[in-house]
Amino acid sequence: MSFFQQSVCECSEQHCREEGPYPYYVTDYAKMSFMLKIIYRTILKELFFAFFLSLAFLNSILMMEKLLRLSRLLSGVGASLTDMARIIFYLQPQLMMLTIPMSLLLATLLVYGRMNLDHEIVILKACGMNFRKISFPVILLGLFCFLSSIAVSFYLGPQSSIKLRKEITKIITDRSTLAIEEGTFNTSFKDIVIIVKGRKSSGALEKIFIYDSRDKEAPKVLMAKEGEIFMQEGGGSIGLYLQDGYINIIKGGNITELFFESYKMTLNLDSDSPAAKKIEFTPIELLQKAAEAGNHKKKTALYLEFHRRISLPAVCLMLILLGPPLALMAGRAGRLGGLALGLAVFTTYYMLLIYGENLALAGEIPHYVGAWMPLVILGAFSAFMFKRVSSR
Repeated sequence: MSFFQQSVCECSEQHCREEGPYPYYVTDYAKMSFMLKIIYRTILKELFFAFFLSLAFLNSILMMEKLLRLSRLLSGVGASLTDMARIIFYLQPQLMMLTIPMSLLLATLLVYGRMNLDHEIVILKACGMNFRKISFPVILLGLFCFLSSIAVSFYLGPQSSIKLRKEITKIITDRSTLAIEEGTFNTSFKDIVIIVKGRKSSGALEKIFIYDSRDKEAPKVLMAKEGEIFMQEGGGSIGLYLQDGYINIIKGGNITELFFESYKMTLNLDSDSPAAKKIEFTPIELLQKAAEAGNHKKKTALYLEFHRRISLPAVCLMLILLGPPLALMAGRAGRLGGLALGLAVFTTYYMLLIYGENLALAGEIPHYVGAWMPLVILGAFSAFMFKRVSSR
């Protein structure tokens, strides 16, 4: 007996224990309404379980690439496990913008595919339920996913991106000086090698040697008696304040030597921050920035980000129509067939989305066409599939 059939039997037995058999005056419509609630409640439980399981799985998969990039960014400054845990937490809303629609489709394919494989769809149709009524739990889950995606896209995503940037800045500020060990080569900063012989305190360095190759045509060698690392104004980069030293600039066959009492230089980390700046803007701020943008490419990129914030949640509404018909197609292939079909749908959608955005960035088509064309195609295909299955 399947999970669905067992739940219906248990609910019916519970009704008989608590309220007794159905009275003689209860109509067939009332009995059917009661059984319909049991069926919907059982399917919804299974759908939500599969949805949250798929969400956790997909978030873990997509987070691997970001964690790899973050590990390169923060390992050089000695980030702790607690720091990484906070960063992982702030990354979740950014991932959920992509994984909520994918989890909705996968949950529908798994649950309705299993129901079709166990012939429960046939039983429900034999009881007089049409395909629209059978798909009603998916509508509820789809609306829940749509509202959740809107909340993530409009508020949680930008806020988490801001907190992520601040957290990374705080980690770099607090731990960058600790990452520079005495007597060892430090390469945490891009195109810069630092060696220190001593340390007065946690932030003050002594007898510093620096090789700066950021300018490939004129690399520099710096020597200083003392130095101190600090966070520059705006929190976007790290500064190094040097005292009592000299600079050798090598350009071609010539060497220029400069002496200084104080010198400030900017240090860039070996990897860029994982959060693009436009992710931190709300949709209203994106429209304002787009209106103020000077060149076409920057303006189009901001408009595309604005459209994506709305179109990705709207995908959940299209999947309400597409999920149940695809589940019937993938039912015989089992869960692996449903997973493969779901990934194929999203691969096609994102390929069309990227292609449309690239055309818009190149100026070949308007930005709104490039952003919404994949959704229109997905919506038309979803409506066709749902109508085709409903008419059987």
